Amino acid sequence: MVLNEFDQPVGDLVPNWQPAPFPPHVTLSGWDCRVEPLNPAAHGAALWQAFSEDSGALWTYFAEGPFASQADFLAYLAQRAAANDPQFYAIVDATSGLALGLAAYLRIEPAVGVIEVGYLHFSPALQGTRLATAAMVLMMQNAFALGYRRYEWKCNALNAPSRRAALRLGFQFEGVFRQARVSKGRNRDTAWFSILDGEWPALSAVYARWLAADNFDAAGQQRLALSSLTQSIDRELNNGVRTDSPL
Repeated sequence: MVLNEFDQPVGDLVPNWQPAPFPPHVTLSGWDCRVEPLNPAAHGAALWQAFSEDSGALWTYFAEGPFASQADFLAYLAQRAAANDPQFYAIVDATSGLALGLAAYLRIEPAVGVIEVGYLHFSPALQGTRLATAAMVLMMQNAFALGYRRYEWKCNALNAPSRRAALRLGFQFEGVFRQARVSKGRNRDTAWFSILDGEWPALSAVYARWLAADNFDAAGQQRLALSSLTQSIDRELNNGVRTDSPL
């Protein structure tokens, strides 16, 4: 424990700390994936088609949607694309060139080195794929390369798939903020997760191992599960105690 001159416990010093820059809105590429600044003219039609393969259930935990028409959806995309924070991206399959999902940086706080990933909307064609994981790794890699210290993931506490996805990626569960907001007229409790810059090197190596081409068979099925790799890091960080919630 570090004590100050008044014998009060204080946090560790952060040597040579400098605020991180606001993230440049640029394309991130790797592992057959492109995370491109959202452009409704370029991405809108493909996203509408990709999301139309869903019954509408994918919008349950969003404050917006589903949309009755393509025109309404494109208007929503235009609004989002014009924003500075959240900073929206389209997740694009580099092979087909088709946009299959959305993601954003939000609650961007360069002065304290905190950034969140959110507004994750993966179409049925994107869910559970190597491409989806690659997009998340590219965004995380970019944030830590810019100098951010804390990378956050938050979701509706009832959104079990999102909570599982965060844990699979190696995020640490931090708790639930009760009655955090009202969304679509309903109460929302928010589950918080994070990855810190000190955890990034080990996770980066794990991601590279999992995303490697030889981890997938001819049918595109993984040989080694990412969760098995990230859980080993989780146990090391927490002395063998899991940090996920009971949900």
